[in-house]
Amino acid sequence: MGQLLKFITLKAIAMTTKSFGVLFYLKSRTGRGDSPGDIYLRVTVNGGRHDLSLQRKCAPSMWNRSSGRATGKKELIKALNAYLDTIEAKVHEARHFLIQLGRPVTSEYIKDILRGQTPTFEKKHLLMELFQEHNTRMEALVGKEYAAGTLSRFKTAWKHTRDFLLWKYQAPDIDIKDLGYEFVSDFEHWFKAVKNCNHNTTIKFIACCRKIVLVAIRKGWLQRDPFLGFNMALREVEREALSKEELQTMASRQFPCDRLAQVRDMFLFSCYTGLAYIDLKKLRRSEISAGVDGGKWIFTKRKKTDTPSRIPLLPCALDIMAKYENHPGCLARGLVLPILSNQKMNAYLKEIGDLCGIQKNLTFHIARHTFATTVTLSNGVPIETVSKILGHTNLKTTQHYAKILDLKVSQDMAALRQKLEAQTQKP
Repeated sequence: MGQLLKFITLKAIAMTTKSFGVLFYLKSRTGRGDSPGDIYLRVTVNGGRHDLSLQRKCAPSMWNRSSGRATGKKELIKALNAYLDTIEAKVHEARHFLIQLGRPVTSEYIKDILRGQTPTFEKKHLLMELFQEHNTRMEALVGKEYAAGTLSRFKTAWKHTRDFLLWKYQAPDIDIKDLGYEFVSDFEHWFKAVKNCNHNTTIKFIACCRKIVLVAIRKGWLQRDPFLGFNMALREVEREALSKEELQTMASRQFPCDRLAQVRDMFLFSCYTGLAYIDLKKLRRSEISAGVDGGKWIFTKRKKTDTPSRIPLLPCALDIMAKYENHPGCLARGLVLPILSNQKMNAYLKEIGDLCGIQKNLTFHIARHTFATTVTLSNGVPIETVSKILGHTNLKTTQHYAKILDLKVSQDMAALRQKLEAQTQKP
């Protein structure tokens, strides 16, 4: 059994050496005519290479580049070629020696052996191994420090990183010491050119990989950040939201089946509360209670950021809640509303949009945008209040919504115009 395991291990090591090359070349100085140049050995393993001077010389006119040998029948030429044959044989012996030791075959290790030095077999820290270790630790903290969606994103990022390594290096893993700016730049190119990802999606997945690299830097395994100089900024995306007219059209529309009417109600509830899909899905009746004004409020925590969210319920939201007060599924589970899967909700919203004549690409998250813009900011609710209701941890996040409110800008400027006109009319 032990011999079998040893054979499997040696075979696995040999298989990881995807490319292996031995090259002899002449380094001659330009402008020196046929003056003898130095002969060098180059060993290339999986794209990594090391050059070694052989302390031998040859005239350029006597050197055959394609064979990597000197040409001629003189005894000195024969002796030189015999020496090069011996060096090449030693390279292959060094490779076999490393495989027998169960060590990875690298050009650096082979160079050390040829020099008569004992290779320093440092413990390698492989990117994918560190990535997997990170994901395993994160999985143990789902529901405590991390959301399930965050773990899912890192798992997907792990798969993308592995696929990139196979595409770029023909290897399933890479030593973090081999990471450089070229790796990051090629990674970005691969996402955009091969996987057809947009810029923001690309950066979000690369950011997952960068987190692993930063851990390696903090532990002293990597001295230089390969992401140094790489622009990780996301591009601003215009967020769609329903207009006041589209919101009214959807609310008053009669649908041919209860399925669409129910999805419409869930969507409208989010439009009037700003709750994201996952927060609406888990919203329990126990999280509805009287607020400081005596009216009904939602007291919950955002799943994404674990920040408290307190939302006064508007009349439209209260009407929808009352409509499903006696729903069997809600009663049994203590939920406020009967929420379907996000996939089904989005599919049905496409039908609802068609029936309502809404040209926008309806998804459930548009409801949250609609709350921020059409329902609140457009009606004069201060951005700080909107940010608090949405559970944003940074006001800049809320400001993205405010940038698309041309109507609000028009209203504010009209009010300013009237104020200025009133001032000029005073005697």
